[in-house]
Amino acid sequence: MRRRDLLAGAAALPFLAALPKPAQAESRGQPWDRHNSALIMDAMGELREVYEDSLVQEMLDSGIRSMTVTVADPKAQEQTAFDETVKGILYYNKFLDKKAKYYSRSTKVTEIDKARADSKIAVFYLTQNSTHFQRNLDNVDVFYALGLRASQITYNYQNWAGAGCKERNGSGLTVFGHELVEKMNTVGMMIDLSHANEKTTIDTIVASSKPVIISHACCQALYDHERNVSDTNLRALATKGGLFGVTQMRPFMTLQVSNAVSVYFDHIIHAINVCGINSVCIGSDRDHRRLVLSKAYIAELESEEGSQAIASDYPYYFEELNGPRRMEVIWDGLKARGLSEPHLEKVMGQNLYDFYKHSIG
Repeated sequence: MRRRDLLAGAAALPFLAALPKPAQAESRGQPWDRHNSALIMDAMGELREVYEDSLVQEMLDSGIRSMTVTVADPKAQEQTAFDETVKGILYYNKFLDKKAKYYSRSTKVTEIDKARADSKIAVFYLTQNSTHFQRNLDNVDVFYALGLRASQITYNYQNWAGAGCKERNGSGLTVFGHELVEKMNTVGMMIDLSHANEKTTIDTIVASSKPVIISHACCQALYDHERNVSDTNLRALATKGGLFGVTQMRPFMTLQVSNAVSVYFDHIIHAINVCGINSVCIGSDRDHRRLVLSKAYIAELESEEGSQAIASDYPYYFEELNGPRRMEVIWDGLKARGLSEPHLEKVMGQNLYDFYKHSIG
């Protein structure tokens, strides 16, 4: 089932007795300083139709002014992928326009500037696979015209362009993959390497004439997970001006469930140490609701993720980052790790803004 088919469900989730209530578990940072007005951006997050207006207002109150969202199920293939991506873009256009008080659909950085002035969230579109292009490079133009500004080369497995992180062989960027990278560079569509395997990642970094992004992953040096990126590839990414977004998916960083959020900050600091302060950003890959691991929520995950939903990975979130004000918590957590205000502003939004400006104008 497509993610957007679930937007109308799970507004109220029953609690499991073994888990803390959100009011008890949620952490908040210091309120975002409207006078300082630091730019807060998310390189890959979630927006859902079930979000109450009050929850969206809390997101805005936390300072967030830009988010990139996934418009279609990345598991779809061939014509289905093409059709579902078109439908997904049209769906989000309608949804965002309906909620124009809070969101603005965006294709360039000047729309981030306007969103900041209007206290809205500028929303950009991402696909997490390249299967919607099929093997027709003209489709890059088609989706660019529809408003798509970023696409991953692969999802988890092999496609026509390259290999995903779950593939067992060492295949990298294919002949078609090289053609696709060149086409995306020419059109001005951002290349995302989240979910790519090591070989496809380095091949694409080398092949691309423009910097690329890994919008949501973690550091393999700290935790050996298939979705994490080696220091070798992080350095290569940064050397060519690319950007690394650290995700908040707990299973990519630790098996520990309670009191584990410090490892998230470990990954951000490690990425900064390897890549440099100008090459790291936030890419949450997370819902903004205050979630509980209820039967209803588990059913939602299983409907969205299919066989990729693994019970031993639950919950995907850190409780301390479970809710609409998590950007405040991240700001304070990184400040406690010694980041200066100028460096906080870079990681929390300015680096991503600069990358978008260079990539899509």
